[in-house]
Formats: sequence, C-alpha cells, structure tokens
Amino acid sequence: MTDDSLTQSETADIQRAITGSRAATARLLAALEIIDDLDVTRPSLLPDWTVGHVLSHLARNADSFVWILRSASEDKQVPQYPDGVAGRSRDIAEGALRPAEVIVEDLRDSAVRLDATWDEVPAVVWLRHGLRTDGSRLPCRLLAVSRWREVEAHHVDLGLGYGVSDWPEDFVGSDLPHALDRLPDMIEDASQKTALLAWIYGRAGLPSGIELRPF
Repeated sequence: MTDDSLTQSETADIQRAITGSRAATARLLAALEIIDDLDVTRPSLLPDWTVGHVLSHLARNADSFVWILRSASEDKQVPQYPDGVAGRSRDIAEGALRPAEVIVEDLRDSAVRLDATWDEVPAVVWLRHGLRTDGSRLPCRLLAVSRWREVEAHHVDLGLGYGVSDWPEDFVGSDLPHALDRLPDMIEDASQKTALLAWIYGRAGLPSGIELRPF
C-alpha cells in the first residue's frame, strides 16, 4: 500500500471480509430466532457476561464502526466509542437488561446500519483511521475483518451450540494472520515469548501453559 492508495490485494481483502461478516451476522441472527427472555439472562462463556451482554456488545460494536467510518468520510479521526470505555461498559450493562426481542432487534438494526455504511462510504475512507479505546490508531481498512472476528468469536461465546469447529475456513484464513500479528502483545511473560519464538524456529518443543490477555 502507498500513502494514497490500496493494493488490489488489500481492496479484495476488505471486500472478502465485508462479505464474510455479513454471512456471519446472518448465521447469528438465524440462531437467535428461538431465544427468549430467560436465555439472554444465562451466563455466556465470557466471565461476568450474560448472553444479553454479548449481544448488546455486538450491537454497540457495529455502531462504533459506523461512527468511525462516517467520521472518516469527513476526514475526522474519532474514538471508537464517543463516551469512552466507561460509556461502552455502561451501554452494554444497560442493554443486557432488556427483553430478548428488543436485544435481538437492536442487533439486527445495528447490522443493517453497518451494512449500509460499508457500501456508502467513499473509497478514500479505507486509507484513514479511527482511534482504539487505548488511543492508538485503528486503520479503517481493518474494520471489516475486525467485525467478522467479533461476530464469529462472540457467536461461540454465547454458548448456544455454535463452536470454533463451525468457523468457516475463509474466516480462519483471513483472520489468522491478524491474530498472529497481535500475539506478542497478548503474552505478558517475556520467557513465554522466548519459548514460543524458539518453537517457531524449530529450536524447542511446543511450549505449554502460555497465558494470553483476554481477547
């Protein structure tokens, strides 16, 4: 990529991820057609989060990407969540208390807004940035694969029968390079980083017990 253009490969990657995220969202919404008010209060596979928390997070995540993309189309670099981490947490906590029908409809509406935004923003947007919750720059060109990751990973976290073995091969192939890029920052113990690097170089066996920061 140059400073003022994307490569054909990068453009194709964005479109592939948009298509993948749409398909993943459709699978998720189909699975949610049978959930009820009791289901959304059940614990998810994430610590301290119910199914309602996970679904509310996915809705607000979609809205945060709409916010970043539409702001970037005006050449504005904005934080992912206008009210910061505290506002994000508040919205998720309050959203989790709603009836199942309202939660699912909110998720569906947020997905529609994001779908429209993917198509409507000008191509120059993919060269611009938003800001992550830690203040670092978030490239807009990574938003599509990030959304795909959010939907696929959190569908598993719902504990409703969708597992990692259900992840499409195209998703794994698209996101694995990004996951590997983030891996060093997710390992806090320097000795564990050394053990992993030694294994990659064929100088040691596969390390066990590596601890990662939460996704």
